[in-house]
Amino acid sequence: MANLRPVLLLTLVFLGYLLWVEWQKDYGPQPQPRAQQPSSQQQATTVGADMSLPSVSEAAPSEGGDVPVVSAPESSAPDMAIGPSMQSERPVVKVTTDVLELGIDPVGGTVVTARLLGYPVSLDAPTDKVQMFSRQGEGFFIAQSGLLSREPAPNHTAVYESSSNAYALAEGADELRVPLTWTDPGGMRVTKTYILKRERYEIEVRHTVTNGSGATWSGSRYEQLQRARSLEDDEGGFNDPGRYSFKGIGFYSPEEKFEKINFDDVSSEPFQRSFSDGWLAMIQHYFFAAWIPPAGETNAYSTQEFSPTGWPRYIARSVSPAVSIAPSTSHEFSSRLYVGPKLQDELQDIAPGLEHTVNYGIFTVFSKPLFWLLSNIHDFVGNWGWAIILLTVLIKLAFFKLTEAQYRSMARMRKLQPRIEALKERYGDDKQRMSQAMMEMYKKEKVNPLGGCLPILVQIPIFIALYWVLLESVELRQAPFVGWIHNLSARDPYFILPVLNAVFMILTQRLTPTAGMDPLQRKMMNAMPVVFSVMFAFFPAGLVLYWATNAGLSLAQQWYITRKIAAAD
Repeated sequence: MANLRPVLLLTLVFLGYLLWVEWQKDYGPQPQPRAQQPSSQQQATTVGADMSLPSVSEAAPSEGGDVPVVSAPESSAPDMAIGPSMQSERPVVKVTTDVLELGIDPVGGTVVTARLLGYPVSLDAPTDKVQMFSRQGEGFFIAQSGLLSREPAPNHTAVYESSSNAYALAEGADELRVPLTWTDPGGMRVTKTYILKRERYEIEVRHTVTNGSGATWSGSRYEQLQRARSLEDDEGGFNDPGRYSFKGIGFYSPEEKFEKINFDDVSSEPFQRSFSDGWLAMIQHYFFAAWIPPAGETNAYSTQEFSPTGWPRYIARSVSPAVSIAPSTSHEFSSRLYVGPKLQDELQDIAPGLEHTVNYGIFTVFSKPLFWLLSNIHDFVGNWGWAIILLTVLIKLAFFKLTEAQYRSMARMRKLQPRIEALKERYGDDKQRMSQAMMEMYKKEKVNPLGGCLPILVQIPIFIALYWVLLESVELRQAPFVGWIHNLSARDPYFILPVLNAVFMILTQRLTPTAGMDPLQRKMMNAMPVVFSVMFAFFPAGLVLYWATNAGLSLAQQWYITRKIAAAD
């Protein structure tokens, strides 16, 4: 029967897309470590110690190190290679709030570890928290900041003093301050203060510069994120299903909006631009880190590939305009570091455009409204599973008239099955005359054989958009439903929802007219419940919950309309 061919074709295309996404997760291209051998100088250098100094008048990256410098005259900038006194053996300063646990290295005041206390890696290991920052091996990922000047100034290789090795947010307190100090014999003093707040992943970082020298001090502030790209990270990390999610660098500017940069492109096409009211970020599935300069400040942004050990690291950097500080005066540089989840309701209040770190891809136009609606339903019912069911009901109501026309057309065609069988016996193998006779009959009976295609065309983008909502929205990560479903973002452990969906599909097939369908089409149609069940066995339970609910509602609607039309005649 000709009317089912477009439906089957669309379904196969849809299945092909989803299978391609899943295949890419497991068998797609994976990054390979560079066959680059570190030089003898690099082998003898610790993190941040390779200090070939470039100019940053336009945020140019360094050629051999990871520290930018201010513009220098033709005689070149002073050498700042780390000496033995800078090889600090001091313990990392541990900082704990209600949502974050940080490790700050006194060398540079660099954030070298960050654990998200509200996000376990898996439900099976609730005490093992997601770790964003680390300075170990291929998982290397740190947040650095410092000052740039031709006069004495602490960059992220300078050694700071701390009055304590551990800071914790006190019970009942809303703010925690972690001060680190650096002094120069010539009279310069810098206090680097981390300010953390309760229930916040946003950290204010202040550099208070006090000029106790006899000359004017001039310099800039810089921030950068530096990370390695490991095979484990590209294969998914955190044991979640978002292995196909974007992982890379992001820049935001009011003019160009959000720009994504793959790690592969950093060495061949370095980013270099200046703009105000922007930010930089390194993004991964569910979580990200970002440096956010003050509003209205024009900063120079750049990227750089840095390979101190032969395994490439990638740097995203921001450099502020220079300021001058007269003798016996002070100046405060300020910026913000965000390290945490992609909470969509909060990000837009932290900085303009920060919500773009949630990557829905080409289906953003559908996914964002779906998430907004789903989130508002969740606020009302308090459970993401029930929110998905109610969202399905609302979508079904929105397209009720469209699907009603589809089911009415199918019900009328079902009544025409005896006449179609008679035409088949009459014309035998003459398919051309058979098709002409069927088209004439459809026209006479006012039946549209393609009436079932439009509802499927509408549902496919909604289904794919919801697929990305479930995969990319950290709000649904490890969200429980009822009974055996403890994680809507993971597969159904007992495959109950895929089987239930298959049952609905089989019952729906029994209401679908099949007269005139050739054997190949009939086999494909009969195989659909099995194909969908196998495919859905590997999909997030929340997605299968949506599809099974939709299938159940469609079955009920089709059964009611078919029975009503049959009774009317």
